[in-house]
Amino acid sequence: MGSTDSKLNFRKAVIQLTTKTQPVEATDDAFWDQFWADTTTTVQDVFALVPAAEIRAVREESPSNLATLCYKAVEKLVQGAESGCPTEREKQVILNCTCILSRILPYIFEDQDWRGFFWSTVPGAGRAGLDDDEGARPLAESLLLAIADLLFCPDFTVHSHRRGPDSVENMQSIDSCEYIWEAGVGFAQSPPLNYIHDLNRTELLRLLLTCFSEAMYLPSSTDNTVLNPWVTFFCSTENRHALPLFTSLLNVVCAYDPVGYGIPYNHLLFSDYREQLVEQAVQILIVTLEHDGGSAGPENLFVNYLSRIHREEDFDFVLKGLARLLTNPLTQTYLPNSTKKIQFHQELLVLFWKLCDFNKKFLFFVLKSSDVLDILVPILFYLNDARADQSRVGLMHIGVFILLLLSGERNFGVRLNKPYSVHVPMDIPVFTGTHADLLIVVFHKIITTGHQRLQPLFDCLLTIVVNVSPYLKSLSMVAANKLLHLLEAFSTSWFLFSVAQNHHLVFFLLEAFNNIIQYQFDGNCNLVYAIIRKRNVFHQLANLPSDPAAIQKALQRKRKSPDVISRTGSQETVSMEGSHPAVPAEPGTLKTSLVAIPGTDSLCYLDVYDLKLDVFYTEAEMERRPLSSASSTSFWAPTPEWALSWKCKLPLQTIMRLLQVLVPQVEKICIDKGLTDESEILKFLQHGTLVGLLPVPHPILIRKYQANAGTAMWFRTYMWGVVYLRNVDPPIWYDTDVRLFEIQKM
Repeated sequence: MGSTDSKLNFRKAVIQLTTKTQPVEATDDAFWDQFWADTTTTVQDVFALVPAAEIRAVREESPSNLATLCYKAVEKLVQGAESGCPTEREKQVILNCTCILSRILPYIFEDQDWRGFFWSTVPGAGRAGLDDDEGARPLAESLLLAIADLLFCPDFTVHSHRRGPDSVENMQSIDSCEYIWEAGVGFAQSPPLNYIHDLNRTELLRLLLTCFSEAMYLPSSTDNTVLNPWVTFFCSTENRHALPLFTSLLNVVCAYDPVGYGIPYNHLLFSDYREQLVEQAVQILIVTLEHDGGSAGPENLFVNYLSRIHREEDFDFVLKGLARLLTNPLTQTYLPNSTKKIQFHQELLVLFWKLCDFNKKFLFFVLKSSDVLDILVPILFYLNDARADQSRVGLMHIGVFILLLLSGERNFGVRLNKPYSVHVPMDIPVFTGTHADLLIVVFHKIITTGHQRLQPLFDCLLTIVVNVSPYLKSLSMVAANKLLHLLEAFSTSWFLFSVAQNHHLVFFLLEAFNNIIQYQFDGNCNLVYAIIRKRNVFHQLANLPSDPAAIQKALQRKRKSPDVISRTGSQETVSMEGSHPAVPAEPGTLKTSLVAIPGTDSLCYLDVYDLKLDVFYTEAEMERRPLSSASSTSFWAPTPEWALSWKCKLPLQTIMRLLQVLVPQVEKICIDKGLTDESEILKFLQHGTLVGLLPVPHPILIRKYQANAGTAMWFRTYMWGVVYLRNVDPPIWYDTDVRLFEIQKM
């Protein structure tokens, strides 16, 4: 911490700045140096000693002083980047200027009249270490290039390669590719750990993130051509360090091991400076990767480099690193709290999403081995854990989006057949089965015990189940019963008639059953048995009354009865060891608002794995309408014509044929052998066959995720919301006038 004297001097300088009504000349170094030359302050000190009200007061009452303070601080960073900060005093000046700019920038961005300030050229900026060519640069560009240089400054942020004590490294001729921070993608040497370097990098990255955060002060818009000028410039060819910096950030994140050397309680004994660096690094990555310039602007080099990674060992390093970090909060140890639990899993999920989205080779690498399950299990854990907490609805969405993207590939469904043996602490029924069973059991839990705001996700959850269903070789009895319970809940007449799109959920479930029966009948005796036991659900669905009187009666029943979806099955009581039930957010928890997600049909396009196209499926798909919040609140009322329009298309033929053939056989066995034991019936079903008895197999339809303006806007608000809420020490944007989202207290 800085000494009391230096804090006092710094505070005096701030008071002088806020009380001076006359502009202070830029040449008055004695005045300006008080802010950075004679003080040793931490970023927490700066935030405490420079109150928001005073920054706003200077902005309104003496704008030229605020402008000069920004300009002089940037000038110091530029000088430091050129000199290489050879002395400790110069290093401290750089850190002080970095902290001051991190404090002030949000108050520049929140005022529309000031937003262009950093993109203007400052009169006389050609002097004091800036040559005349550089003098024409906007202040923002000078600042960004100085930060990039300083992130590869020997003995300040990287390990020096100097040969002897007297040799000096020239900052302008440094090849920063030799100074990449960590071994991994495209770099083999692992430089020695240095916590001072980690701290200095963290401060500079925090300032960089603050520069990029101008996006928070612009209202949400689905116009994809609106590029963040700070990100656009930083990720362009103007930044000679773009490649080594991208590589450094990615490698630092993927190489990080929070458990360290495996010493219990090590995180309580000493501070882990690497964790702070990793958090800032992953936040910088997801923010810079949001903008794919494309036709709208210059190429984004970070997106370009990410999309060009292709070596198997690099993919392996990235995937194993992300899986290790995502799994970290799930690890159970015999000594409570003995291992460090990281908190930045939301940023890691966004990074994983970006990797799959921009690099299809990475996506196929993930899916070609069962390593994908090391990503799946933590995602299911987070979904289950967050389902009751409205402040984490964004986490629910990103987890489901990733699974929707993965489920569009055949290999994902195939991988789910691997037995699930690792027991992660989740409050779900105990079962013996595969990763497919785990997925279904968790989805059932989300649908039946999650909060109301998750309803728009039901379509996505069932789309994932449909996408993987043709490949599921043997569902457990627990998972089979869960699927039947969902059908039972969704096919009640009041549920079907209460919202215009609710029948889609029944279509999805029937399609999943049809896929399993047609393509995986042999191993799925549990599901077939569950269908036989619940055959009345299918018969009721086929004979659903839809005359005006029946519709009215159903809607009246809705008003009286509790929510059917929240009725849980009998197995819910037995939970896994070490699990904690999902709980709502603590009172006072902050959350950021999100824009609505587009409906599933605009999120996906159809991929057909068969040349024979069954007319029913295409028509049913054509009739799907976006699930927008407007459609459920507008004045809509069910009519007999509307009910008949979809009822006649219910894909019940395969299931009805199965029941027609198997029910008499099962009943005969029970009577002949006096059976009451279901294991004997399952044995019979296991060896049965329906070859030649079922309708011709329908084509497999896979709904693949497709990006659109709506999802791009959703990702932007979600990502910046996460960054806003995660940066609390210091609270960079707290209490500033952000416009991209609203901040709500739970």
